[in-house]
Amino acid sequence: MLEQTLTIKITPTKESKINQVDWNNLPFGKIFTDHMLVMDYRDGHWQDPEIVPFGNISFHPATSAIHYGQAIFEGLKASKSVNGEVLIFRPDMNAKRFIESCERMCMPTIPEPVFVECVKKLVEIEKNWIPNNPSYSLYIRPFMYATDEFVGIRPSDTYKFIIFTCPVGVYYSEPVRVKIESHYTRAAEGGVGRAKAAGNYGASLYPAKKGQEQGFHQMLWTDAKTHEYIEESGTMNVMFIINGVLVTPTEESDTILRGITKRSIIEVANHWGVSVEERKVSVKEIVEGIKNGSVTEMFGAGTAATLAPIMKMGYKEEVYELPPLEENSFSKKMISYLQDLKTGKTEDIFSWTLKV
Repeated sequence: MLEQTLTIKITPTKESKINQVDWNNLPFGKIFTDHMLVMDYRDGHWQDPEIVPFGNISFHPATSAIHYGQAIFEGLKASKSVNGEVLIFRPDMNAKRFIESCERMCMPTIPEPVFVECVKKLVEIEKNWIPNNPSYSLYIRPFMYATDEFVGIRPSDTYKFIIFTCPVGVYYSEPVRVKIESHYTRAAEGGVGRAKAAGNYGASLYPAKKGQEQGFHQMLWTDAKTHEYIEESGTMNVMFIINGVLVTPTEESDTILRGITKRSIIEVANHWGVSVEERKVSVKEIVEGIKNGSVTEMFGAGTAATLAPIMKMGYKEEVYELPPLEENSFSKKMISYLQDLKTGKTEDIFSWTLKV
């Protein structure tokens, strides 16, 4: 099996781009490191991965993924600890979710140990690209797409798996404003909402653009059938503090992505003794809760943003404003705790960080 014989060939770049980086001004997702990992699937099994200089990839005009949408991805981060160690946050969880996405999109799975080792090896080579600023990190983007050259709808027989990395700053530089979407749908029961499939994001762009034109950063998606229940927000899961309880939409349906940051926040909250409820959350409950003061905090949770406080929520013709966060708020304490955990400032009692 591949995981028992994994050999990663490395071809180093001839000249690094690292000295061209302005480390005090890192945009998100626009600066790329020197190398990428590539692994091909053909003849019914994965070939040995290679780490090669970062560069463009070419496509045949009939490449299957472009026409029929067999494309998935993941996102995770590596940070530098206060002692100079390199720490990757919960790569095993990303590997598991990648497998789920593969299965739903009828693509060959990558064994969890192989996925994790590929991520680890690439990060090891690119460790000098990890920013020293504790609020910054190295964003890691694994993705896979179908590569058969044909016109016709069927699962591809060949695939390409690639990982590249980006040094990144903060995703949101200001409190987030979201708009509840009551017409367009991100995902429906029986669809691919639980998979991290490229098409899920493509379908969201038009309503998201309309929302941005109205001054909102993200959409707050609701259920496809009634648009009465909140599901998730753009690139993030969504969570609330209601009467001191951490509340978040349940993942029982197959319309909500299983969030790794969200799951981490829930596990930390349980450790802190904070009550947690995973259940249906209605739009009506949140609107009324903001009005009467029972909803005191609202935030998005995701790899890119980690925890992003939401301060304004648009619904129909109204905009509802959350109260300013106090220093001892759940959101601020969680942001600080997760950052300290990822950078080794606090003990990793959950064994979530992988040392490189």
